Amino acid sequence: MDAGRRAPRRDLAAQRGGVVRPRFRLVVFDWDGTLIDSTAAIVHAIRASAADLGLPVPSRQQASHVIGLGLFEAIRNAVPVIDREQMPAYVERYRHHYLRRDAELEPFEGVPELLTELADSGAWLAVATGKSRIGLNRALDHMGWTGRFLTTRCADEGAPKPDPWMLRDICDELGLQASDALMVGDTTHDLGMASAAGAAAIAVTYGAHPRAALEGQQALAIVDSVAELREALLARV
Repeated sequence: MDAGRRAPRRDLAAQRGGVVRPRFRLVVFDWDGTLIDSTAAIVHAIRASAADLGLPVPSRQQASHVIGLGLFEAIRNAVPVIDREQMPAYVERYRHHYLRRDAELEPFEGVPELLTELADSGAWLAVATGKSRIGLNRALDHMGWTGRFLTTRCADEGAPKPDPWMLRDICDELGLQASDALMVGDTTHDLGMASAAGAAAIAVTYGAHPRAALEGQQALAIVDSVAELREALLARV
């Protein structure tokens, strides 16, 4: 949807005395916990890997909090006592446990339809994720979404969240300003990345981080379901 089609809607809202909401050309989604119902699988893999190596097992809350970071950053935060020499073994165990559930992971109900509706509205879609490139490509193939997004960025390709690199690099590729982008994520890492990049954000509470944590970050809206996310997004693209 180009600026010429959006402008009359803005003018009409102003004439009616309504609230004029900003419009965004690009919607960037986090993956795990935002599009895909994978939080439980990741939490299990983090905790089981620590147990396998005889390391202190993080609580479910601690394991959930690190979702969205790059893998190495997540491990260091979830298991602070881990030695550098133990890291390769932990990564191997994590991948073992996660891949046992990987093929069973599915989108949250309503997400496929939402992506189609957004694309049909003219919005550009992208992904910024803490997953590895290999992991995201495998997931895209599994979902049949390889061609759904204009571009994607992964944590192992540059600086992980909450560093703004992923969002800024996506915008640079697409010839947009960060102010043209709207980030959608389920963690404070997603919202922190958006804020650092100069982009707006919408938070979802059905993923890894609780509402109380998300409320401490900058967001245009905090929504509790995909249905509420659809309403929030379609009002802004």
